[in-house]
Amino acid sequence: MDLFDLNNNEYGAKPLADKMRPNNLDEFVGQGHIVSEGSLLRRAIKLDRLGSCIFWGPPGCGKTTLAHIVASTTHGNFVKLNAVQSGVADVKKAVEDAKNALKLYGKKTYLLLDECHRFNKTQSDSLLPAIEQGTIIFIGSTTENPYASMTPAIVSRCRVFEFKRLSDAEILGALEKALTSRKGLYAYKAKADKEALEHIARMSAGDLRTAYNALELAVLTTPPAADGSIHVTLADAEQSIQRKALSYNEDEYYDFLSAFCKSLRGSDADAALYYAFRLIEGGCDPLIILRRLVVHASEDVGMADPNALVVAVSALTAFERIGAPEGFIPMSNAIVYVCEAEKSNSVVLAMGAAQRAAREVRDDNIPPYLKDNSYGDRLTKSQSKNYKYPHDYGGWVEQQYLPDSLKGSVFYVPKENGFEKTVKEIRKRKGKKS
Repeated sequence: MDLFDLNNNEYGAKPLADKMRPNNLDEFVGQGHIVSEGSLLRRAIKLDRLGSCIFWGPPGCGKTTLAHIVASTTHGNFVKLNAVQSGVADVKKAVEDAKNALKLYGKKTYLLLDECHRFNKTQSDSLLPAIEQGTIIFIGSTTENPYASMTPAIVSRCRVFEFKRLSDAEILGALEKALTSRKGLYAYKAKADKEALEHIARMSAGDLRTAYNALELAVLTTPPAADGSIHVTLADAEQSIQRKALSYNEDEYYDFLSAFCKSLRGSDADAALYYAFRLIEGGCDPLIILRRLVVHASEDVGMADPNALVVAVSALTAFERIGAPEGFIPMSNAIVYVCEAEKSNSVVLAMGAAQRAAREVRDDNIPPYLKDNSYGDRLTKSQSKNYKYPHDYGGWVEQQYLPDSLKGSVFYVPKENGFEKTVKEIRKRKGKKS
């Protein structure tokens, strides 16, 4: 097979992912939890009774493919729009055509809307009446959580099906089939070492489209042997896939960030480091991670180890000054320090208690001897003399600082963790409540 042949037959016309797209549910890869035999979705598709629905899941897991299967098995019309490229006029035309098809021919219209979370309120409102009246059967496809990213009125009228990332085994099976399938890579007489396919499956991170693209690239760029056959090795596979861009949708971003913060609080340095770099590999600004680290140095470590805040702020400053990749070293150092430090949230509890008192009590009757007397005429001499200058008493002397309505209130209560043990002993020597 020469280059001219490749350019003029079906094997060179479309990407492998398109050529291997299943035509029916029996060929569909993965998502057994929603398309297994006897499942609601499978029965609805087979009986042509599918109502409006939203397919939600990560890239390359079969959302658009399943919509195409619906199109091939239904007796209705099938219209495909993309929320990024289509406007209100496109929606109105699709709805009008659907009305005519239903009125003249009794045919339903299925409207597949890719990236449906990108539809704004105006676009959604133009579609809503047609969904309500049954003029169209809406099938939305999105990588974002529809409950958070889409108009509630649309979501409430659809059944949401959540798709999962494909397993390595599912992707491996699909790749093996692509090598031997006549609509796949059969014409290239290609074979691949098992470890090569396993590497592609693993590095595709659940995205079958990425896996197909990598396998196709490996086959097309590997020189054929004397008999015309192609042998894909692990080295070829490593070159073809490199690594998958570890991107994530908005929900996953907040999930990773939450996991990072909770790993800091839970003193698991290994997990905190992993989530930090998983976020960075997916495109997160490292400064966001470092800012969270500064917050947690006070929120979760606090007075148990005051040096944690110094280390975290130093790491933030260092990264701002030197950037990546060298800045990852002080960042990692600070993550480990905050994780391994003693923990105490007593400062956060004290802050909350003081805030509540400030809002609810709002006593502005400051003890007279604490007031500003810069101008010399606000306080009497006796009132001024009532103030005890702590340094005249060795650094501390007992006197009332809170207003009368809050006298005796205790907001900060040190714990028995780390440096706070010392703080507690100091307060006890002073006769302070704790």
